[in-house]
Amino acid sequence: MQNKFLFPIALLSVVLIGAFGWNLHQDKQRVYELTLATGTKTGFYYPFGQGIAEVVIQQNPRLRIKVVETQGSEENMRRLEANEAQLAIVQNDTAAVPQARVIASLYKEVFHLIVSEQSGIQSVSDLKGKHIALMAQGSGSYSSFWFVSKHYGLKASDFQYTAGSWTEATKLFASGEVDAIFRVLPLGNDLVSDLLQNTQGKLVPIDQAAAMKIKLPYLEANLIPKGTYKGAPAVPDVDLPSVEVQATLLVRQDVDPEIVKEITRILFEYRRNLVAANSLAAMISQPSESGGLALPVHEGAQAYYDREKPDFIAANSNVIGLSFSFVTLFASWILQLRARFLQQQKNRADKFNLIILNLIQRSRQAGTFEEIDRLQEELFEIFKQVIVDLDEDRIDADSFHSFTFTWETALKITAEREKVLRNWSLASHDLKADFTDVKKMEK
Repeated sequence: MQNKFLFPIALLSVVLIGAFGWNLHQDKQRVYELTLATGTKTGFYYPFGQGIAEVVIQQNPRLRIKVVETQGSEENMRRLEANEAQLAIVQNDTAAVPQARVIASLYKEVFHLIVSEQSGIQSVSDLKGKHIALMAQGSGSYSSFWFVSKHYGLKASDFQYTAGSWTEATKLFASGEVDAIFRVLPLGNDLVSDLLQNTQGKLVPIDQAAAMKIKLPYLEANLIPKGTYKGAPAVPDVDLPSVEVQATLLVRQDVDPEIVKEITRILFEYRRNLVAANSLAAMISQPSESGGLALPVHEGAQAYYDREKPDFIAANSNVIGLSFSFVTLFASWILQLRARFLQQQKNRADKFNLIILNLIQRSRQAGTFEEIDRLQEELFEIFKQVIVDLDEDRIDADSFHSFTFTWETALKITAEREKVLRNWSLASHDLKADFTDVKKMEK
């Protein structure tokens, strides 16, 4: 009787083991596809998103991110909630949706109000009776403008506005059809630089950030430093008050925590690869309460951030003696000190990276060999300081490696700019020589 049932049982066991093994194999081979909502192709979110997608698939071929063009932050939030996108880049002052969770803070963005010299606009209040170019509805920049204008007591009926792309806005501005352009952009960007250098435009201060923060806590006061968009003469010619927000990477709450943890790991451990595609990636950081984020961090991202923290469950067990509790508390204190020390190291390294990014922008605008020489001297002085900080443990090795990549990029850009200036100089010299020869022949 036992032999009668032995073969069917054995066969069933083989089938079950085979099915389990097949499912395990399939899971290991499975490709996960996610959609990332960004912004317009002429903006900053779309190329940043492309950089993320490229680095992620390079490091993990099972993760494929499809980057889609959108109008911006507000639309991205809607897509996230509707599951039309599983990832999104948004301004952190955008109204949140229940499904949204945070992966990382990407980089800072600053409010820019650019006006024509002839408009007479000296402050936000002076926009009354003027014509303003805004980004399309659905973007974070669009909603930010309405918050700012309301704060300064302006109503929609007080002015005209045209919503559209940057290209459309600059054409209208250059032709005098609009008096001002409002955008939320990274500091030192080429778009604003080109506009200010090729038109009679100027930047206007937005000087009540602290007051605006009372109603919208995600906002921070910031400055557009003197000379950000041109060194000589300086544009702006003084440190200009403005408002700062954070570009933030979000994910749907229901995305597998292991996938989110892997994306987070790639963002931080291969940040130098991202910097190669987009220098703004140097500012990627762990989200914190001080960043004004109203959303919780996704559990997968948090698992990556907590990867070095010990498991505290055992510390709360009834079988743990009083002595072990003291040991645990002491260990926790040490970890907090270490985390604070590491954060200070990272903040100092980020400060150097920001300085280098500013030097890169100045290098692209340099017009003389003397400027190039000064920039190169500044680069080497900064490098010396970073070496000293590394020796004295004011920055860590990972931050140093990230810095060196950004520094080498800046050095390369100054060298390329010097080559361009030299070519221009040679071309000018040859042209003068030809002109002299012609004069001699005429005589």
